[in-house]
Amino acid sequence: MEGILVATYRCNARCHMCNTWQYPTTPDQEMDPRYYERFPNLEFLNITGGEPFLREDLEEIVRIVKPKCKRICISTNGYFTERIVDLAKKFNGEIGIRISIEGLPAANDELRGIPNGFDHGLRTLLQLKRMGMKDIGFGITISDRNAKDVLELYELAKHLEVEFATAVVHNGYYFHKLDNTITKQEEITESVSELIRELFKSKRPKDWYRAYFNHGIINYVHGGKRLFPCHMGEDIFLCEPWGDIKPCNVLDEVMGNIKEADFETIWNSERAAEVRKKARNCGRECWMIGSVSPEIKKNKWKVAKWILKNKWNYHWSPECVSNQMSCARNE
Repeated sequence: MEGILVATYRCNARCHMCNTWQYPTTPDQEMDPRYYERFPNLEFLNITGGEPFLREDLEEIVRIVKPKCKRICISTNGYFTERIVDLAKKFNGEIGIRISIEGLPAANDELRGIPNGFDHGLRTLLQLKRMGMKDIGFGITISDRNAKDVLELYELAKHLEVEFATAVVHNGYYFHKLDNTITKQEEITESVSELIRELFKSKRPKDWYRAYFNHGIINYVHGGKRLFPCHMGEDIFLCEPWGDIKPCNVLDEVMGNIKEADFETIWNSERAAEVRKKARNCGRECWMIGSVSPEIKKNKWKVAKWILKNKWNYHWSPECVSNQMSCARNE
């Protein structure tokens, strides 16, 4: 099982694709870290926000959940360099850090709404790299505004030898956005197809599976049906800052509250079963790494078959880059 811990909805960014910053939690709304002791053992936990490094007790949260998790990764905009580096040092680099960078400096600072945000994020990444951290990297949320920067950011990540993650704009209660739209489908298709080609050049099988995830992004921006069923609320849960347990960051349905009951009671309740049914039939066709990663792991041989076929296609058929929807979508 995997989890998403939303530590806070306070945020210093003013992102164009997310209005969470307009609806911040207050510190007294954010539950005491002791309640996180009720979390189950997890394969992976993503700590996110808002901006999680705005919580003064983030270290305490990590100390509580770390023994329960095989891997923890904190998502951040990277602005608070000293806080991030200090926390990483306290845990001997045994946590993951992913910094959201939305493009080259002009695009990033416009989309994130933080002056010099790119500089802060890159500085944080370089300092973490210098201290020897392994589980670090940055990611981009692809939109009409930054699609042309995807390949350059990937090249930067490859040069720095850090991880590179992709996402695409979505709407949902978590983002307080219902008007994110994609109009430059072909431009995004071209950029992401080039990224897939580069990922296939890598010697790391992990990058080949990332190529499949990016193939799914292209399918999503063209309005295609989700490539795998969604099992949010079954393989993974989301915990709000005040303790509500939900299936994901799109479907605003509460299974229970971790302050009022232990996790197993919530997870096995009739209400949780009702929410899972709604999640399976929500019809949103989302393609986010939180919901897709468990499905790729469960269907690794199916994905491997796609990789074998399309790795060859991308190497020998240049038209796959310009015609990805008809060439690489065939599974």
